[in-house]
Amino acid sequence: MECISVFDMLKIGIGPSSSHTLGPWRAAERWIKELKTANTFNNVEKITVDLYGSLSLTGKGHATDYAVMLGLCGANPETIPTERINKIITAIKNTNTLSFNNEIEIGFNPKTDIIFNRKFLPFHANGLKLSAICNGKKTSSTFYSIGGGFVIKKERKNSKRNFEIKCTFPYPIDKGTELLQFCSTLNKSISEVVLENEKSIRKETEIDAELKRIWDTMLDSMYTGCHTEGNLPGGLNVRRRAYDMHKTLQGNTPYKNPVEWIYAIRDTEVKFRQILKWVSCFALAVNEVNAALGRVVTAPTNGSAGVIPSVLMYYLVIENHDGNFEDIKKFLLTAGEIGSIFKKGATISAAMGGCQAEIGVSSAMAAGALTELLGGTPEQVLVAAEIAMEHHLGLTCDPIGGLVQIPCIERNAMGAIKAINAAELALDTNPEHVKVPLDKVVNTMWETAKDMHSKYKETSEGGLAVGVYLTDC
Repeated sequence: MECISVFDMLKIGIGPSSSHTLGPWRAAERWIKELKTANTFNNVEKITVDLYGSLSLTGKGHATDYAVMLGLCGANPETIPTERINKIITAIKNTNTLSFNNEIEIGFNPKTDIIFNRKFLPFHANGLKLSAICNGKKTSSTFYSIGGGFVIKKERKNSKRNFEIKCTFPYPIDKGTELLQFCSTLNKSISEVVLENEKSIRKETEIDAELKRIWDTMLDSMYTGCHTEGNLPGGLNVRRRAYDMHKTLQGNTPYKNPVEWIYAIRDTEVKFRQILKWVSCFALAVNEVNAALGRVVTAPTNGSAGVIPSVLMYYLVIENHDGNFEDIKKFLLTAGEIGSIFKKGATISAAMGGCQAEIGVSSAMAAGALTELLGGTPEQVLVAAEIAMEHHLGLTCDPIGGLVQIPCIERNAMGAIKAINAAELALDTNPEHVKVPLDKVVNTMWETAKDMHSKYKETSEGGLAVGVYLTDC
């Protein structure tokens, strides 16, 4: 039994991809620590980076090269001002010099020192090797970015089991059935059980502070996306849509910041059809920010970062105008636990399982969390998660041009709408009559992932990625 914290599932980072951007960034950070531990950091004379498999095939569109360089420079993805990113990258390209961990100036030419290898390493589709020449000798470390910003050095035999820390939670959970058993025995909701686990490793005040930081980042990404117009970077010239949608929906209600914005939306008269537009607007906004190398929360990945905040925002501005931090806390705790069940039993890596592993999982997380806030039982929460995933099974990952834009951004809106629908269906469902329990759909998702052809797993070698010519865009 192994444990995953809610804060492992919900991480703050830079877009556009948790596996292709945040993961390689974290790998570079870990490599620097390895060199320092081995007392070889100060002797580094040259650095090369080898990208393999999906990291190579869609690395340019996913800014993997940028992420590695930023990680090697010692930048923190949680705190770096996003406006500094292009300045740092431009400086490296212009000078062919990199400030290694912001300590040592080393010659580095991105064109030759970052090598895009099309071949796949045997352990995982997202592999990268970081190498250095130290005192004339070469030293290397290979990492695997396994989705959601998780990075490991070595894959286990069973590729679903990829965690290195044994569980110390008082209520360890691998499956939905185990979660329901704890809820029944303790007479607690899912969020309450999850909170008890989190309290075993950190104080509740720290939990609250971190959850608030996560929500603030989510809210800021929605706000920024709704107030930024123009085209997205990358060459497809995709026009931002959230700005125009928001302008039409919001009207002239005044506000000055994201918090006032929430109250302004609450005061806006929302007609039935506009509910769907608002949810879509929130989801599009987040993933437009993500596509522009903005700061978002992996939920559970960057490519699916818009689903959970948009559904939570829906609850706060449509369902419950008295919603507060306690509701946000319950939502995020519940969502995080559902995500961890998928992580343990299947995958959240599109390179391993297609988009069902990203949008499908995020939709399941949001559906279950919303169901709890709407008064559903723990059993109904898992029913909602199952319904949401059931209707994402087999969803491929086929980004046009290797960019997290088409169809990725719209899929967040669709995943959010499905999550709300799944919650409503679950609330009207007697769990005793359910034919497909959550654990069965998790297992089915993993079997589907293994059967799926590699060209539909974040390689841009199939589906829309080849069915639509870039000139059409």
